[in-house]
Amino acid sequence: MKIHFWSVGKKHESYVNAGIEDFTGRITKYFPVQWTIIPVPKNAGMLSEMDLKKKEGETILEWLDSGDYLVALDERGKSISSEGLAKFIQARANESVKKLVFLIGGAYGIDEAVLKRANYTWSLSALTFPHQLVRLILAEQVYRACSIIRNEKYHHS
Repeated sequence: MKIHFWSVGKKHESYVNAGIEDFTGRITKYFPVQWTIIPVPKNAGMLSEMDLKKKEGETILEWLDSGDYLVALDERGKSISSEGLAKFIQARANESVKKLVFLIGGAYGIDEAVLKRANYTWSLSALTFPHQLVRLILAEQVYRACSIIRNEKYHHS
């Protein structure tokens, strides 16, 4: 199984880049992993919130393959513990999922069409975080889940 992190927006800011690279590198001990930054549409400033989300959603849906398992990060999603995330990732591996995609939407969230396509909708927290920090938190939590799967010392119950 390959893990893909997709995020709508700009490249990683320097203040989080080192952390993202560190945790992404750690994840590669367990699964192949890659980041894809989905660019904001060129005329984003001219679009309404709804039109921007729709354009971003169209791009995301075009990029997805039919067999991809899509996890949409959304504030209305389900909350799970780190242990729950470990079980979730292990279950996808056991199901022989080829590509597990974690999606961080744009500034206004994820379009409804993408949420309908999502296999799972996950809320990291009831708090609102900047997208850059969500990338770092996501990478750390996936690494933590992988260490839990392998019963390694990183996570303390």
